[in-house]
Amino acid sequence: MTSNRGRALHDAYKRAGVNTDEATTGLNRIVQRIHRTWPQKGKLGAVQLPIGYFANAIDIGGGIGLGMCTDGVGSKAIIARQMHCYNTIGIDCVAMNVNDLICIGARPLSMVDYIAIDHADAEILDAIGEGLTDGAIQAGISISGGEIAQLKDVVNGFDLAGTAVGTVPLDKIITGRNLKPGDCIIGLASNGIHSNGLTLARKSFFDRERPLSLETRIPELEVSLGEELLRPTEIYVAEVMDIVETIATVKALVNVTSDGLLNLNRVENKHIGFRIGDMPPVPAIFDLIQRYGDVSAAEMFEVYNMGVGFCVLVGQRDIDATLKILERHGRKAWVIGHVIDDETNGVYLTRERLEGHGKRFLSL
Repeated sequence: MTSNRGRALHDAYKRAGVNTDEATTGLNRIVQRIHRTWPQKGKLGAVQLPIGYFANAIDIGGGIGLGMCTDGVGSKAIIARQMHCYNTIGIDCVAMNVNDLICIGARPLSMVDYIAIDHADAEILDAIGEGLTDGAIQAGISISGGEIAQLKDVVNGFDLAGTAVGTVPLDKIITGRNLKPGDCIIGLASNGIHSNGLTLARKSFFDRERPLSLETRIPELEVSLGEELLRPTEIYVAEVMDIVETIATVKALVNVTSDGLLNLNRVENKHIGFRIGDMPPVPAIFDLIQRYGDVSAAEMFEVYNMGVGFCVLVGQRDIDATLKILERHGRKAWVIGHVIDDETNGVYLTRERLEGHGKRFLSL
């Protein structure tokens, strides 16, 4: 019965064209194959973490790990093209990568980008480069190279992705292995949709009997609908690196992207759960997606960050010190919940009456 309910709750995203179940199956098959390429532990290039965490690291000698990850902007590129606005999408590309990389405690250093475009347009490429530069400056990294591919037979418009690298001492890789009941979950504010769930958002607003337009002004939003959907993803590098270097009890760092707060159960310790009872006010864009798209609360929390873009998990004694660092960086943050004893590795949203396991939330 649980499986059927889970599938029913996830129908909206699947109808929008995103089949996360099939993607997970495909990923599992890829992982089975690529494990054959891994060097033995202790060897140069040895992989430090299992596949499935936010980023990974390899041993490059001297007790140092080279952290790396790759990600793209997804269908947010469609909004940029429809808006004829390309100078912020590069910020999203940087953010999607560096926000994952810092989850293992790695300091981001550089990134390379990949732009696939149907036909070369110097102004568009320059605008994308402007955003990449702005994002890199925010993250404190360089853009050390990239590739532009003209693929008119493959893409309609453009796609943008990147790979980021950084360093982390091998003995200081953060994975959540030391989490224990009572540890605190601090949520850092998002500024909206970031770069996940744009397919469902577009279906909710534009694939309907009376479609809205990107120029539509909705009273709940300060800007047009298109501008809201294109708002650049927050970059959390400076404040999180400050926390990593200052707070002794940092136990896990979680980027809240696709799968929402279910990203919490990606931590290494699978014998704990997460009880969240103090979510901040939900940004208006999420209420609008839910209302216009007739999306269940469970699926909204499966797909979107719902106002919390990143989580820092620390021991009780360091709550105040962590919040002060975040305040110094101008970041809104709240204690949203705690780690609990739970062998099922669940995520429990008490106010919303939702219980999450794997990639699904169910209504209680």
